[in-house]
Amino acid sequence: MGGGELPGRLVNEIGGIHGILHGHVAFLKKHFYLVTMKEFLENRKHWSKKVQAIHLWWHKPVIDKELLQCLPNLKVIANSRVGMDHLDLKLVASFGVKMANAPRAVSSSTADTGMALLLASARRLVEGNI
Repeated sequence: MGGGELPGRLVNEIGGIHGILHGHVAFLKKHFYLVTMKEFLENRKHWSKKVQAIHLWWHKPVIDKELLQCLPNLKVIANSRVGMDHLDLKLVASFGVKMANAPRAVSSSTADTGMALLLASARRLVEGNI
């Protein structure tokens, strides 16, 4: 890669249930060339050296030893979720790849829902709505 070529970012798909949100695509395309898993598998030889990042959404694409071995220039795996228990962090680290996640992405929403459930329960809201 040279002369202004954007690094590749492997994504499972764009849109759909297991794809990155369409609203995120424009921002990501400013910094990366987005490579879908389908494109990657169809032309692994072409993409393997260009991909420097992986964008995980709903645990996809699956990160395993085979995938990590195919990506010699991989620098970071960005997990768009809070937890990372679906990843073998020791395996990822053994390839010198950094991990990123969104640890407080849903903290406020979770707290709000918890408080709403507590209030509904204390006031017996569901019983009164029958």
